[in-house]
Amino acid sequence: MTDTEKSQRHQKRMKRHKEVVDDKIQHADKDKGLLLVITGNGKGKSSSGFGMVARALGHNMRVGVVQFIKGAYSTGEEAFFRRFPDEVEYHVMGDGFTWDTQNLDQDIASAKKGWEVCKQLIDDPNIDVVLFDELNIVLKMRYLDTDLVLADIAKRAEMKHVIITGRGAPEAVIEAADTVSRIEDVKHAFRAGFRAQKGIEL
Repeated sequence: MTDTEKSQRHQKRMKRHKEVVDDKIQHADKDKGLLLVITGNGKGKSSSGFGMVARALGHNMRVGVVQFIKGAYSTGEEAFFRRFPDEVEYHVMGDGFTWDTQNLDQDIASAKKGWEVCKQLIDDPNIDVVLFDELNIVLKMRYLDTDLVLADIAKRAEMKHVIITGRGAPEAVIEAADTVSRIEDVKHAFRAGFRAQKGIEL
């Protein structure tokens, strides 16, 4: 096959592909506040959620963030997004990882307190996007009732987006979501003895 023939074949293939994509775009004509779930054992769930927070700020949207679990640790996300107090309402509600606290009652109480803040953000008409970081773990551990959490989320304003991150998303959460991403764990530096790195994990 000559270079000219290869070029013509590629052009025809891309033209067919464009027609398919354009047809899908034309039929995607609805707007609504989405429920997005980012789960799986791989690295990058919170990073993806905070990437959407940054994107929302680029569109002059106001954002609410509630971080569960990681409360005992200072993160780069918190340090950065707290620079925008007029655009981001930021709450750190956890007491640290469950293997650090080793206190079931304390973990449940922290989760319930955190969810009260989440409900306020869900109800706030001035907040366009909410990120509930590591909420999946809280639900997996049954610190909160999944059905009640989903019922509260379902009451949100029509155009409010909700992002939930964390491994172990319950099946009910996956079923309720509009978009679900499962991040696979292929390889991680921690297993080779490297501690969490600033700007990467922290």
